[in-house]
Amino acid sequence: MNTSEQRERLEDEHQPKEIEERLDGRKSQSYFRDAILGGIDGAITTFAVVAGGVGGGFSSVVVIVLGGASLLADGFIMGVSNYLGTKSEGDRIEQARREERHHIRHIPDGERDEIRRIFARKGFSGEILEEIVATITEEPELWVDTMITEELGLQVKGPNPLRAGVATFLAFLVVGLIPLIPFLLPKLDINQAFTISAIVTAIEFFVIGIAKGVVSNTAIFRSGIETLLTGGGAAVLAYLVGSWLRQAFGVK
Repeated sequence: MNTSEQRERLEDEHQPKEIEERLDGRKSQSYFRDAILGGIDGAITTFAVVAGGVGGGFSSVVVIVLGGASLLADGFIMGVSNYLGTKSEGDRIEQARREERHHIRHIPDGERDEIRRIFARKGFSGEILEEIVATITEEPELWVDTMITEELGLQVKGPNPLRAGVATFLAFLVVGLIPLIPFLLPKLDINQAFTISAIVTAIEFFVIGIAKGVVSNTAIFRSGIETLLTGGGAAVLAYLVGSWLRQAFGVK
């Protein structure tokens, strides 16, 4: 894309309608990030178990049992952990909201002066500054929201903990199941199943990494490679440990 095309795209993105849609979109919560993180952990965890089982010389049945048990247990733990972490952050926001309401009721002049100082640091002064202070402080909830975001650096409203936890759990299960599928196919020995699983999971790592790059607004190709190397490294380590333990204990 040349400079002229980039400028046109930026101008299109900054039309009044597009600006309003973008600002309205920021108010809604997205759980795509939770799903991406759950998917990455699901793929890495399950394939590491698969690689460790194959390296340890286990049969396809044992690999399926270990992988399935790990998939459900680790997915549940991952979802619950995200639920509790998100809920804790939401509780923190609500506690801050209660405290700010209490301060506004009992020491409004002090809270008003905080608003004044916050926007003075942004470069406003004189009559404009006083108009900003008056506009914000005449609406109690706007006042509270401003203090939460500007003074405490918190979001006005956090994501729903249950939805965040469910998104993580489901993504973990769906993505984490893929490395196990080849072992469920008939007429494939364990080495063939492992080869197919490794190829499919490598593609999976790369695709999820690209999705992570989109969410975090970073270089998508680099993000894909990083995720592929991270997941591949975990799998290689698990395989080597499984193989070493099998040899150490003389298992054939």
